[in-house]
Amino acid sequence: MMNKLFRKKSVDRIVADAQQGTGLAKVLGVRDLVSLGIAAIVGAGIFSTIGLASYEGGPAIALLFVFVAFACVFTALAYAQFASTVPVSGSAYTYAYVTFGELFAWIIGWALVLEYAVSNAVVAISWSQYFVSMLEGFGIHIPKWLTMAPGYAADAHEKFLSVGMNALSISDKVELQAYLSAPRIGDVPVILDLPAGLVTVLVTWLVYVGIKESQQASNIMVAIKVGVILVVIAGGVFFVKPENWTPFMPNGISGVMGSVAAVFFAFIGFDSISTTAEECKNPQRDLPRAMIICLVICTLLYVAITLVLTGMVNYTELNVKDPLTFVFKYVGFDHMAGVISVTSVVAITSALVVYQLAQPRIWMTMSRDGLLWKKFARVHPKYKTPSFATIVTGIVVAVPSLFFKMDFFIDLTSVGTFFAFILVCAGVLYMDYTGLSEKSKFRVPYINGKYLVGLGVVVAWILVYQYRQDALQEWKEMSWRDIVEHRSLLVVFWLVWFVLAIMSFRYQFSLLPVAGILINLYLMSQLGASNWIIFLIWLGIGLTVYFAYGFRHSKLNE
Repeated sequence: MMNKLFRKKSVDRIVADAQQGTGLAKVLGVRDLVSLGIAAIVGAGIFSTIGLASYEGGPAIALLFVFVAFACVFTALAYAQFASTVPVSGSAYTYAYVTFGELFAWIIGWALVLEYAVSNAVVAISWSQYFVSMLEGFGIHIPKWLTMAPGYAADAHEKFLSVGMNALSISDKVELQAYLSAPRIGDVPVILDLPAGLVTVLVTWLVYVGIKESQQASNIMVAIKVGVILVVIAGGVFFVKPENWTPFMPNGISGVMGSVAAVFFAFIGFDSISTTAEECKNPQRDLPRAMIICLVICTLLYVAITLVLTGMVNYTELNVKDPLTFVFKYVGFDHMAGVISVTSVVAITSALVVYQLAQPRIWMTMSRDGLLWKKFARVHPKYKTPSFATIVTGIVVAVPSLFFKMDFFIDLTSVGTFFAFILVCAGVLYMDYTGLSEKSKFRVPYINGKYLVGLGVVVAWILVYQYRQDALQEWKEMSWRDIVEHRSLLVVFWLVWFVLAIMSFRYQFSLLPVAGILINLYLMSQLGASNWIIFLIWLGIGLTVYFAYGFRHSKLNE
Protein backbone atom coordinates (compact mmCIF):
# COMPACT_ATOMS: atom_id res chain seq x y z
CA MET A 1 0.00 0.00 0.00
CA MET A 2 2.83 2.42 0.85
CA ASN A 3 4.23 2.07 -2.65
CA LYS A 4 0.85 3.04 -4.11
CA LEU A 5 0.59 6.12 -1.90
CA PHE A 6 3.85 7.52 -3.34
CA ARG A 7 3.50 6.32 -6.93
CA LYS A 8 4.56 8.97 -9.43
CA LYS A 9 3.47 9.99 -12.90
CA SER A 10 6.16 10.49 -15.49
CA VAL A 11 6.39 13.78 -17.36
CA ASP A 12 5.74 11.99 -20.66
CA ARG A 13 2.58 10.34 -19.31
CA ILE A 14 1.19 13.56 -17.86
CA VAL A 15 1.72 15.40 -21.13
CA ALA A 16 0.22 12.51 -23.11
CA ASP A 17 -2.85 12.33 -20.85
CA ALA A 18 -3.37 16.09 -21.22
CA GLN A 19 -3.28 15.83 -25.01
CA GLN A 20 -5.99 13.16 -25.17
CA GLY A 21 -9.22 15.00 -25.78
CA THR A 22 -9.19 17.81 -23.21
CA GLY A 23 -10.59 20.20 -25.81
CA LEU A 24 -9.23 23.35 -24.11
CA ALA A 25 -8.59 26.26 -26.48
CA LYS A 26 -4.94 27.37 -26.86
CA VAL A 27 -5.32 31.15 -27.09
CA LEU A 28 -3.04 32.76 -24.47
CA GLY A 29 0.24 34.53 -25.24
CA VAL A 30 2.79 36.08 -22.87
CA ARG A 31 0.97 39.43 -22.81
CA ASP A 32 -2.26 37.69 -21.86
CA LEU A 33 -0.49 35.74 -19.12
CA VAL A 34 1.09 38.87 -17.67
CA SER A 35 -2.33 40.49 -17.71
CA LEU A 36 -3.90 37.51 -15.93
CA GLY A 37 -1.07 37.48 -13.40
CA ILE A 38 -1.42 41.16 -12.58
CA ALA A 39 -5.19 40.68 -12.43
CA ALA A 40 -4.71 37.97 -9.79
CA ILE A 41 -1.93 39.57 -7.73
CA VAL A 42 -3.18 43.15 -7.78
CA GLY A 43 -6.57 42.31 -6.38
CA ALA A 44 -7.89 42.37 -2.85
CA GLY A 45 -4.30 42.73 -1.61
CA ILE A 46 -3.81 46.26 -2.84
CA PHE A 47 -7.44 47.32 -2.67
CA SER A 48 -8.22 45.90 0.76
CA THR A 49 -5.79 43.82 2.83
CA ILE A 50 -3.05 46.43 2.50
CA GLY A 51 -5.07 48.59 4.90
CA LEU A 52 -5.36 45.81 7.48
CA ALA A 53 -1.62 45.08 7.22
CA SER A 54 -0.68 48.74 7.66
CA TYR A 55 -2.95 49.00 10.70
CA GLU A 56 -1.03 46.16 12.38
CA GLY A 57 2.53 46.96 11.32
CA GLY A 58 2.65 50.65 10.43
CA PRO A 59 4.62 52.14 7.51
CA ALA A 60 7.26 49.40 7.89
CA ILE A 61 4.85 47.10 6.05
CA ALA A 62 6.50 48.44 2.87
CA LEU A 63 9.65 46.54 3.87
CA LEU A 64 7.65 43.39 4.56
CA PHE A 65 6.28 43.57 1.01
CA VAL A 66 9.86 43.54 -0.29
CA PHE A 67 10.80 40.60 1.96
CA VAL A 68 7.76 38.56 0.94
CA ALA A 69 8.45 39.41 -2.70
CA PHE A 70 11.87 37.74 -2.36
CA ALA A 71 10.14 34.56 -1.19
CA CYS A 72 7.77 34.75 -4.12
CA VAL A 73 10.60 35.34 -6.63
CA PHE A 74 12.39 32.17 -5.54
CA THR A 75 9.11 30.29 -5.64
CA ALA A 76 8.15 31.78 -9.01
CA LEU A 77 11.44 30.55 -10.51
CA ALA A 78 10.63 27.06 -9.23
CA TYR A 79 7.10 27.27 -10.65
CA ALA A 80 8.51 28.50 -13.96
CA GLN A 81 10.85 25.50 -14.23
CA PHE A 82 8.02 23.09 -13.53
CA ALA A 83 5.69 24.88 -15.95
CA SER A 84 8.28 24.60 -18.71
CA THR A 85 8.78 20.89 -17.93
CA VAL A 86 5.16 19.84 -17.40
CA PRO A 87 3.06 22.27 -19.50
CA VAL A 88 -0.36 21.09 -18.33
CA SER A 89 -3.07 22.43 -16.04
CA GLY A 90 -2.83 21.57 -12.37
CA SER A 91 -0.14 23.90 -11.03
CA ALA A 92 1.62 22.61 -7.89
CA TYR A 93 -0.67 19.57 -7.79
CA THR A 94 0.74 18.27 -11.09
CA TYR A 95 4.30 19.14 -10.10
CA ALA A 96 4.00 17.19 -6.84
CA TYR A 97 2.67 14.18 -8.77
CA VAL A 98 5.88 14.12 -10.83
CA THR A 99 8.28 14.52 -7.91
CA PHE A 100 6.80 13.30 -4.61
CA GLY A 101 4.01 10.96 -5.62
CA GLU A 102 0.24 10.67 -5.48
CA LEU A 103 -0.40 11.28 -1.76
CA PHE A 104 1.57 14.53 -1.73
CA ALA A 105 -0.08 15.53 -5.01
CA TRP A 106 -3.50 15.05 -3.46
CA ILE A 107 -2.55 17.05 -0.35
CA ILE A 108 -1.27 19.92 -2.49
CA GLY A 109 -4.32 19.79 -4.75
CA TRP A 110 -6.61 19.89 -1.73
CA ALA A 111 -4.63 22.83 -0.30
CA LEU A 112 -4.97 24.66 -3.63
CA VAL A 113 -8.73 24.16 -3.50
CA LEU A 114 -8.63 26.03 -0.21
CA GLU A 115 -6.27 28.71 -1.55
CA TYR A 116 -8.28 29.66 -4.61
CA ALA A 117 -11.74 29.33 -3.12
CA VAL A 118 -10.87 31.28 0.02
CA SER A 119 -8.83 33.88 -1.87
CA ASN A 120 -11.73 34.60 -4.16
CA ALA A 121 -14.04 35.00 -1.18
CA VAL A 122 -11.73 37.77 0.09
CA VAL A 123 -11.74 39.44 -3.33
CA ALA A 124 -15.54 39.23 -3.47
CA ILE A 125 -15.84 40.85 -0.03
CA SER A 126 -13.43 43.61 -1.04
CA TRP A 127 -15.40 44.19 -4.26
CA SER A 128 -18.56 44.50 -2.22
CA GLN A 129 -17.12 47.29 -0.05
CA TYR A 130 -16.04 49.37 -3.04
CA PHE A 131 -19.34 48.71 -4.81
CA VAL A 132 -21.32 49.93 -1.81
CA SER A 133 -19.08 52.99 -1.55
CA MET A 134 -19.58 53.71 -5.26
CA LEU A 135 -23.36 53.51 -4.97
CA GLU A 136 -23.32 55.85 -1.97
CA GLY A 137 -21.44 58.33 -4.13
CA PHE A 138 -24.44 58.32 -6.46
CA GLY A 139 -26.87 58.68 -3.56
CA ILE A 140 -27.94 55.03 -3.55
CA HIS A 141 -27.83 53.46 -0.10
CA ILE A 142 -28.09 49.70 0.40
CA PRO A 143 -29.16 48.73 3.93
CA LYS A 144 -26.04 48.15 5.99
CA TRP A 145 -27.18 44.70 7.10
CA LEU A 146 -26.97 43.58 3.46
CA THR A 147 -23.36 44.72 2.99
CA MET A 148 -21.18 42.88 5.52
CA ALA A 149 -20.50 39.61 7.30
CA PRO A 150 -22.44 39.14 10.55
CA GLY A 151 -19.20 38.78 12.51
CA TYR A 152 -18.22 42.41 11.90
CA ALA A 153 -21.55 43.71 13.19
CA ALA A 154 -21.45 41.44 16.24
CA ASP A 155 -17.89 42.55 17.11
CA ALA A 156 -18.85 46.22 16.81
CA HIS A 157 -21.85 45.68 19.09
CA GLU A 158 -19.71 43.97 21.74
CA LYS A 159 -17.13 46.75 21.54
CA PHE A 160 -19.89 49.36 21.91
CA LEU A 161 -21.21 47.63 25.03
CA SER A 162 -17.75 47.44 26.61
CA VAL A 163 -16.17 50.83 25.77
CA GLY A 164 -19.01 53.08 24.57
CA MET A 165 -19.70 55.01 21.37
CA ASN A 166 -16.85 57.52 21.71
CA ALA A 167 -14.21 54.78 21.51
CA LEU A 168 -15.53 53.36 18.22
CA SER A 169 -13.73 53.97 14.95
CA ILE A 170 -15.52 55.12 11.79
CA SER A 171 -15.85 51.55 10.50
CA ASP A 172 -17.02 50.31 13.92
CA LYS A 173 -19.92 52.79 13.87
CA VAL A 174 -21.04 51.62 10.41
CA GLU A 175 -20.95 47.99 11.58
CA LEU A 176 -22.88 48.88 14.75
CA GLN A 177 -25.56 50.53 12.60
CA ALA A 178 -25.91 47.29 10.65
CA TYR A 179 -26.37 45.33 13.86
CA LEU A 180 -29.01 47.68 15.24
CA SER A 181 -30.99 48.10 11.99
CA ALA A 182 -31.02 44.47 10.82
CA PRO A 183 -34.28 42.48 10.78
CA ARG A 184 -34.32 39.61 13.24
CA ILE A 185 -35.32 35.99 13.36
CA GLY A 186 -36.00 35.62 17.04
CA ASP A 187 -33.02 37.31 18.72
CA VAL A 188 -30.65 36.67 15.80
CA PRO A 189 -30.05 39.62 13.43
CA VAL A 190 -30.16 38.79 9.70
CA ILE A 191 -26.88 40.17 8.32
CA LEU A 192 -25.10 39.10 5.10
CA ASP A 193 -22.86 40.48 2.36
CA LEU A 194 -25.26 40.24 -0.59
CA PRO A 195 -23.12 42.10 -3.21
CA ALA A 196 -20.20 39.69 -2.60
CA GLY A 197 -22.39 36.68 -3.35
CA LEU A 198 -23.99 38.22 -6.44
CA VAL A 199 -20.73 39.29 -8.08
CA THR A 200 -19.34 35.79 -7.62
CA VAL A 201 -22.32 34.37 -9.51
CA LEU A 202 -21.84 36.85 -12.37
CA VAL A 203 -18.10 36.20 -12.68
CA THR A 204 -18.69 32.44 -12.60
CA TRP A 205 -21.01 32.86 -15.59
CA LEU A 206 -18.32 34.84 -17.47
CA VAL A 207 -15.69 32.17 -16.80
CA TYR A 208 -18.17 29.45 -17.81
CA VAL A 209 -18.72 30.87 -21.30
CA GLY A 210 -15.05 30.86 -22.31
CA ILE A 211 -11.37 31.48 -21.63
CA LYS A 212 -11.05 33.92 -24.53
CA GLU A 213 -13.94 36.05 -23.31
CA SER A 214 -12.54 35.95 -19.76
CA GLN A 215 -9.07 36.92 -20.96
CA GLN A 216 -10.34 39.83 -23.04
CA ALA A 217 -12.42 41.14 -20.15
CA SER A 218 -9.46 40.71 -17.82
CA ASN A 219 -7.12 42.69 -20.11
CA ILE A 220 -9.49 45.67 -20.10
CA MET A 221 -9.98 45.53 -16.34
CA VAL A 222 -6.24 45.23 -15.66
CA ALA A 223 -5.59 48.39 -17.66
CA ILE A 224 -8.20 50.20 -15.53
CA LYS A 225 -6.78 48.68 -12.33
CA VAL A 226 -3.17 49.79 -12.93
CA GLY A 227 -4.47 53.20 -13.95
CA VAL A 228 -6.33 53.55 -10.63
CA ILE A 229 -3.23 52.64 -8.64
CA LEU A 230 -1.03 55.09 -10.55
CA VAL A 231 -3.62 57.83 -10.01
CA VAL A 232 -3.69 57.09 -6.26
CA ILE A 233 0.10 57.22 -6.07
CA ALA A 234 0.40 60.39 -8.15
CA GLY A 235 -2.50 62.16 -6.44
CA GLY A 236 -1.78 60.91 -2.93
CA VAL A 237 1.81 62.21 -2.94
CA PHE A 238 0.48 65.76 -2.53
CA PHE A 239 -1.34 64.78 0.70
CA VAL A 240 1.55 62.88 2.30
CA LYS A 241 2.62 64.13 5.72
CA PRO A 242 6.07 62.74 6.65
CA GLU A 243 5.15 62.79 10.35
CA ASN A 244 2.69 59.96 9.62
CA TRP A 245 5.69 57.75 8.91
CA THR A 246 6.91 58.25 12.48
CA PRO A 247 7.20 55.87 14.18
CA PHE A 248 8.07 53.78 11.15
CA MET A 249 7.71 50.49 13.05
CA PRO A 250 5.26 51.37 15.86
CA ASN A 251 4.65 47.82 17.07
CA GLY A 252 8.17 46.55 16.57
CA ILE A 253 9.24 43.61 14.46
CA SER A 254 6.50 41.45 15.97
CA GLY A 255 3.86 43.90 14.73
CA VAL A 256 5.31 43.81 11.23
CA MET A 257 5.61 40.01 11.14
CA GLY A 258 2.09 39.75 12.54
CA SER A 259 0.92 41.06 9.17
CA VAL A 260 2.59 38.25 7.23
CA ALA A 261 -0.73 36.61 6.34
CA ALA A 262 -2.21 39.85 4.97
CA VAL A 263 0.94 40.82 3.04
CA PHE A 264 1.57 37.35 1.68
CA PHE A 265 -2.06 37.15 0.62
CA ALA A 266 -1.42 40.19 -1.56
CA PHE A 267 1.03 38.14 -3.65
CA ILE A 268 -1.08 35.01 -3.93
CA GLY A 269 -2.09 34.67 -7.54
CA PHE A 270 1.09 34.48 -9.57
CA ASP A 271 0.90 30.68 -9.34
CA SER A 272 -2.58 30.77 -10.87
CA ILE A 273 -0.92 31.55 -14.22
CA SER A 274 0.43 28.00 -14.30
CA THR A 275 -3.10 26.56 -14.19
CA THR A 276 -3.70 27.89 -17.71
CA ALA A 277 -0.74 25.98 -19.21
CA GLU A 278 -2.92 23.91 -21.55
CA GLU A 279 -4.49 27.09 -22.94
CA CYS A 280 -1.12 28.76 -23.71
CA LYS A 281 0.22 28.96 -27.24
CA ASN A 282 3.80 28.35 -26.04
CA PRO A 283 3.76 27.47 -22.33
CA GLN A 284 7.44 26.52 -22.02
CA ARG A 285 8.55 29.95 -23.18
CA ASP A 286 5.75 32.23 -22.03
CA LEU A 287 4.89 30.97 -18.51
CA PRO A 288 8.34 31.64 -16.94
CA ARG A 289 8.52 35.11 -18.48
CA ALA A 290 5.03 36.05 -17.36
CA MET A 291 5.57 34.99 -13.73
CA ILE A 292 8.74 37.02 -13.24
CA ILE A 293 7.38 40.11 -15.02
CA CYS A 294 4.23 40.02 -12.88
CA LEU A 295 6.15 39.84 -9.60
CA VAL A 296 8.47 42.73 -10.46
CA ILE A 297 5.62 45.04 -11.53
CA CYS A 298 3.40 44.18 -8.57
CA THR A 299 6.14 44.55 -5.93
CA LEU A 300 6.93 48.07 -7.12
CA LEU A 301 3.22 48.97 -7.03
CA TYR A 302 2.73 47.52 -3.53
CA VAL A 303 5.68 49.34 -1.97
CA ALA A 304 4.71 52.67 -3.55
CA ILE A 305 1.04 52.44 -2.57
CA THR A 306 1.91 51.43 1.02
CA LEU A 307 4.16 54.44 1.53
CA VAL A 308 1.53 56.78 0.05
CA LEU A 309 -1.35 55.41 2.14
CA THR A 310 0.56 55.47 5.42
CA GLY A 311 1.85 58.94 4.55
CA MET A 312 -1.63 60.34 3.87
CA VAL A 313 -3.30 58.86 6.96
CA ASN A 314 -1.92 57.66 10.28
CA TYR A 315 -1.68 53.88 10.28
CA THR A 316 -4.11 53.64 13.23
CA GLU A 317 -6.98 54.72 10.96
CA LEU A 318 -6.38 52.15 8.22
CA ASN A 319 -8.32 49.24 9.71
CA VAL A 320 -10.83 49.46 6.85
CA LYS A 321 -11.77 47.21 3.92
CA ASP A 322 -11.61 49.95 1.26
CA PRO A 323 -8.40 51.89 2.09
CA LEU A 324 -7.89 53.55 -1.31
CA THR A 325 -11.26 55.27 -1.10
CA PHE A 326 -11.00 55.88 2.64
CA VAL A 327 -7.74 57.88 2.55
CA PHE A 328 -9.09 60.41 0.06
CA LYS A 329 -12.31 60.81 2.03
CA TYR A 330 -10.17 61.28 5.13
CA VAL A 331 -8.20 64.16 3.59
CA GLY A 332 -11.40 65.77 2.25
CA PHE A 333 -10.89 64.94 -1.43
CA ASP A 334 -14.30 63.33 -1.91
CA HIS A 335 -14.29 63.71 -5.69
CA MET A 336 -11.15 61.57 -6.01
CA ALA A 337 -12.62 59.04 -3.57
CA GLY A 338 -15.68 58.72 -5.79
CA VAL A 339 -13.60 58.17 -8.92
CA ILE A 340 -11.56 55.49 -7.15
CA SER A 341 -14.69 53.73 -5.92
CA VAL A 342 -16.12 53.48 -9.43
CA THR A 343 -12.92 52.29 -11.10
CA SER A 344 -12.01 49.96 -8.22
CA VAL A 345 -15.24 48.03 -8.72
CA VAL A 346 -14.12 47.25 -12.27
CA ALA A 347 -10.50 46.63 -11.25
CA ILE A 348 -11.18 44.14 -8.46
CA THR A 349 -13.48 42.16 -10.74
CA SER A 350 -10.45 41.10 -12.78
CA ALA A 351 -8.98 39.28 -9.78
CA LEU A 352 -12.27 37.45 -9.33
CA VAL A 353 -12.09 36.34 -12.96
CA VAL A 354 -8.59 34.87 -12.61
CA TYR A 355 -9.27 32.95 -9.40
CA GLN A 356 -12.50 31.56 -10.83
CA LEU A 357 -10.48 30.45 -13.86
CA ALA A 358 -7.82 28.72 -11.78
CA GLN A 359 -9.90 26.66 -9.35
CA PRO A 360 -11.92 24.60 -11.89
CA ARG A 361 -8.73 23.69 -13.77
CA ILE A 362 -7.18 22.22 -10.62
CA TRP A 363 -10.30 20.09 -10.11
CA MET A 364 -10.34 19.13 -13.78
CA THR A 365 -6.77 17.84 -13.60
CA MET A 366 -7.39 15.89 -10.37
CA SER A 367 -10.48 14.34 -11.93
CA ARG A 368 -8.57 13.43 -15.08
CA ASP A 369 -6.16 11.48 -12.86
CA GLY A 370 -9.08 9.62 -11.31
CA LEU A 371 -8.73 11.24 -7.87
CA LEU A 372 -12.05 13.14 -8.14
CA TRP A 373 -15.37 12.27 -9.71
CA LYS A 374 -15.43 12.18 -13.53
CA LYS A 375 -17.87 15.10 -13.75
CA PHE A 376 -15.12 17.51 -12.66
CA ALA A 377 -13.18 16.72 -15.87
CA ARG A 378 -16.15 17.45 -18.15
CA VAL A 379 -15.36 20.11 -20.79
CA HIS A 380 -18.29 22.03 -22.31
CA PRO A 381 -18.60 21.11 -26.01
CA LYS A 382 -19.36 24.69 -27.07
CA TYR A 383 -17.51 26.93 -24.60
CA LYS A 384 -14.43 24.66 -24.19
CA THR A 385 -14.28 25.22 -20.42
CA PRO A 386 -14.46 22.78 -17.46
CA SER A 387 -18.21 23.35 -17.04
CA PHE A 388 -19.21 21.30 -13.98
CA ALA A 389 -16.08 22.28 -12.02
CA THR A 390 -16.76 25.96 -12.79
CA ILE A 391 -20.31 25.78 -11.43
CA VAL A 392 -19.17 24.04 -8.24
CA THR A 393 -16.46 26.67 -7.80
CA GLY A 394 -19.06 29.42 -8.01
CA ILE A 395 -21.12 27.81 -5.26
CA VAL A 396 -18.10 27.14 -3.03
CA VAL A 397 -17.02 30.80 -3.25
CA ALA A 398 -20.39 32.57 -3.26
CA VAL A 399 -21.92 31.00 -0.15
CA PRO A 400 -19.04 31.63 2.31
CA SER A 401 -18.54 35.18 1.00
CA LEU A 402 -22.04 36.01 2.20
CA PHE A 403 -21.34 35.23 5.84
CA PHE A 404 -17.63 35.09 6.80
CA LYS A 405 -15.20 37.85 7.82
CA MET A 406 -12.35 38.82 5.53
CA ASP A 407 -9.52 38.35 8.06
CA PHE A 408 -10.63 34.76 8.69
CA PHE A 409 -10.17 33.97 5.00
CA ILE A 410 -6.82 35.77 4.73
CA ASP A 411 -5.21 33.76 7.52
CA LEU A 412 -6.65 30.47 6.29
CA THR A 413 -5.46 31.01 2.72
CA SER A 414 -1.82 31.53 3.63
CA VAL A 415 -1.23 28.21 5.44
CA GLY A 416 -2.08 26.00 2.47
CA THR A 417 -0.28 28.25 0.02
CA PHE A 418 2.98 28.31 1.99
CA PHE A 419 2.83 24.52 2.12
CA ALA A 420 2.38 24.30 -1.66
CA PHE A 421 5.19 26.78 -2.30
CA ILE A 422 7.63 24.85 -0.11
CA LEU A 423 6.92 21.59 -1.93
CA VAL A 424 7.35 23.23 -5.34
CA CYS A 425 10.78 24.59 -4.33
CA ALA A 426 11.72 21.18 -2.90
CA GLY A 427 10.51 19.60 -6.13
CA VAL A 428 13.13 21.52 -8.12
CA LEU A 429 15.85 20.07 -5.86
CA TYR A 430 14.43 16.60 -6.56
CA MET A 431 14.37 17.27 -10.31
CA ASP A 432 18.01 18.34 -10.23
CA TYR A 433 19.00 15.27 -8.21
CA THR A 434 17.17 12.78 -10.45
CA GLY A 435 18.03 14.42 -13.77
CA LEU A 436 14.46 15.46 -14.60
CA SER A 437 15.70 19.03 -14.96
CA GLU A 438 17.31 18.04 -18.25
CA LYS A 439 13.80 18.08 -19.76
CA SER A 440 13.17 21.65 -18.56
CA LYS A 441 13.21 24.39 -21.17
CA PHE A 442 13.61 26.90 -18.34
CA ARG A 443 15.77 26.17 -15.28
CA VAL A 444 16.24 27.97 -11.99
CA PRO A 445 19.69 29.64 -12.21
CA TYR A 446 22.16 27.32 -10.48
CA ILE A 447 24.21 28.69 -7.61
CA ASN A 448 26.12 25.98 -5.73
CA GLY A 449 24.87 25.95 -2.14
CA LYS A 450 27.39 23.40 -0.87
CA TYR A 451 28.96 25.85 1.59
CA LEU A 452 26.59 28.83 1.41
CA VAL A 453 23.57 27.15 3.08
CA GLY A 454 25.63 26.05 6.09
CA LEU A 455 27.35 29.43 6.27
CA GLY A 456 23.92 31.03 6.33
CA VAL A 457 22.99 29.06 9.46
CA VAL A 458 26.12 30.25 11.25
CA VAL A 459 25.65 33.89 10.21
CA ALA A 460 21.96 33.81 11.20
CA TRP A 461 22.77 32.52 14.70
CA ILE A 462 25.48 35.14 15.16
CA LEU A 463 23.04 37.90 14.19
CA VAL A 464 20.36 36.52 16.52
CA TYR A 465 22.84 36.34 19.39
CA GLN A 466 24.18 39.81 18.64
CA TYR A 467 20.96 41.74 18.07
CA ARG A 468 18.08 39.70 19.53
CA GLN A 469 19.12 39.15 23.13
CA ASP A 470 15.55 39.95 24.15
CA ALA A 471 14.24 37.08 22.03
CA LEU A 472 16.85 34.66 23.42
CA GLN A 473 15.96 35.67 26.97
CA GLU A 474 12.29 35.07 26.21
CA TRP A 475 13.12 31.56 25.00
CA LYS A 476 15.10 30.83 28.19
CA GLU A 477 12.14 31.81 30.35
CA MET A 478 9.66 29.63 28.43
CA SER A 479 8.75 26.12 29.55
CA TRP A 480 8.94 23.20 27.14
CA ARG A 481 5.16 23.23 26.94
CA ASP A 482 5.12 26.91 25.95
CA ILE A 483 7.76 26.28 23.31
CA VAL A 484 5.72 23.43 21.81
CA GLU A 485 2.53 25.50 21.83
CA HIS A 486 3.91 28.84 20.59
CA ARG A 487 7.35 28.28 19.04
CA SER A 488 7.20 24.77 17.58
CA LEU A 489 7.13 25.97 13.97
CA LEU A 490 10.14 28.18 14.58
CA VAL A 491 11.98 25.15 15.98
CA VAL A 492 11.02 23.24 12.83
CA PHE A 493 12.38 26.13 10.73
CA TRP A 494 15.83 25.94 12.35
CA LEU A 495 15.92 22.14 12.16
CA VAL A 496 15.00 22.20 8.46
CA TRP A 497 17.71 24.80 7.79
CA PHE A 498 20.27 22.60 9.58
CA VAL A 499 19.20 19.50 7.61
CA LEU A 500 19.27 21.42 4.32
CA ALA A 501 22.79 22.65 5.15
CA ILE A 502 23.96 19.04 5.52
CA MET A 503 22.16 17.88 2.36
CA SER A 504 23.43 20.87 0.38
CA PHE A 505 27.00 20.00 1.37
CA ARG A 506 26.47 16.38 0.36
CA TYR A 507 24.43 16.83 -2.84
CA GLN A 508 25.47 20.37 -3.86
CA PHE A 509 21.92 21.68 -3.88
CA SER A 510 21.10 24.83 -5.83
CA LEU A 511 20.93 27.82 -3.48
CA LEU A 512 17.82 29.54 -4.86
CA PRO A 513 15.29 26.69 -4.30
CA VAL A 514 16.74 26.21 -0.80
CA ALA A 515 16.27 29.93 -0.12
CA GLY A 516 12.68 29.63 -1.34
CA ILE A 517 12.00 26.76 1.09
CA LEU A 518 13.53 28.59 4.06
CA ILE A 519 11.86 31.97 3.49
CA ASN A 520 8.44 30.39 2.96
CA LEU A 521 8.90 28.19 6.03
CA TYR A 522 9.91 31.17 8.16
CA LEU A 523 6.89 33.17 7.04
CA MET A 524 4.77 30.11 7.68
CA SER A 525 6.08 29.95 11.28
CA GLN A 526 4.70 33.44 11.93
CA LEU A 527 1.07 32.41 11.39
CA GLY A 528 -1.25 31.84 14.34
CA ALA A 529 -2.02 28.42 15.82
CA SER A 530 -5.74 28.76 15.01
CA ASN A 531 -4.91 28.91 11.30
CA TRP A 532 -3.05 25.63 11.58
CA ILE A 533 -5.88 23.94 13.44
CA ILE A 534 -8.39 24.88 10.72
CA PHE A 535 -5.95 23.82 7.99
CA LEU A 536 -5.37 20.43 9.65
CA ILE A 537 -9.14 19.91 9.87
CA TRP A 538 -9.42 20.74 6.16
CA LEU A 539 -6.53 18.37 5.45
CA GLY A 540 -8.26 15.61 7.43
CA ILE A 541 -11.41 16.03 5.31
CA GLY A 542 -9.29 15.87 2.16
CA LEU A 543 -7.52 12.67 3.21
CA THR A 544 -10.90 11.10 3.97
CA VAL A 545 -12.06 11.90 0.42
CA TYR A 546 -8.81 10.55 -1.03
CA PHE A 547 -8.92 7.19 0.75
CA ALA A 548 -12.68 6.84 0.21
CA TYR A 549 -12.53 7.56 -3.54
CA GLY A 550 -9.27 8.76 -5.08
CA PHE A 551 -6.99 5.95 -3.91
CA ARG A 552 -9.25 3.28 -5.44
CA HIS A 553 -10.07 5.14 -8.66
CA SER A 554 -6.61 6.53 -9.47
CA LYS A 555 -5.62 6.05 -13.11
CA LEU A 556 -2.29 4.70 -11.91
CA ASN A 557 -4.15 1.60 -10.66
CA GLU A 558 -4.45 0.64 -14.32
